[in-house]
Amino acid sequence: MGFIEKISSIHLDILKEIGNIGAGHAATALSKLLNKKIDMKVPNVQIVSFDEMMNMAGGAENVVAGVFLRIEGEAPGSMFFVLPVEQATSFIREMIGDESFSLESPPYSEIGLSALQELGNILSGSYLSSLSDFTNLSLYPSVPALSIDMVGAIISYGLIELSHVSDYAIVIDTALNEDEDESAEYVKGHFFLLPDPDSFQIIFKSLGVPHND
Repeated sequence: MGFIEKISSIHLDILKEIGNIGAGHAATALSKLLNKKIDMKVPNVQIVSFDEMMNMAGGAENVVAGVFLRIEGEAPGSMFFVLPVEQATSFIREMIGDESFSLESPPYSEIGLSALQELGNILSGSYLSSLSDFTNLSLYPSVPALSIDMVGAIISYGLIELSHVSDYAIVIDTALNEDEDESAEYVKGHFFLLPDPDSFQIIFKSLGVPHND
């Protein structure tokens, strides 16, 4: 039996719980930053192939706001957060107090991009600290790199330095709601966690998945 087949729904539920704790930390930080209630949750966690990951983000040619960072420490890997351009624009406008800010076409204002980087810092840091706490692994992020581009280009750029691309990605679906209106529709973003080849087993071993010696 391959390692992936040993990962059960129980292990995915643990990852979902990790994701929800991270989302809670991120929502608290964003609420303080924007001075309004932000609700975040993780409706689903999956392990998917590289091609499936592209499709989940709307297809390789779909333009998104993307934050990429490397994970260093005991289980190195790559992490991407992709958000619909409209939602990224909305958050940035609130963060910088400029309703005219747009991500429709470059050049983008430096202050707007700094706000997007801060958003990436908050979100990625919240998820990584939650994952680190649960797994007892030492994990820390690099400085996030930003991109407004096609999903395929963002992910390919992020992985270009890796000699071995993971066959699988852990996808943490993320739903955000600016929660003034409880019935408002949640905006969906995705975290893609791509552990380096050896890191996949390290992470899941720490969650109790039997491993091949």
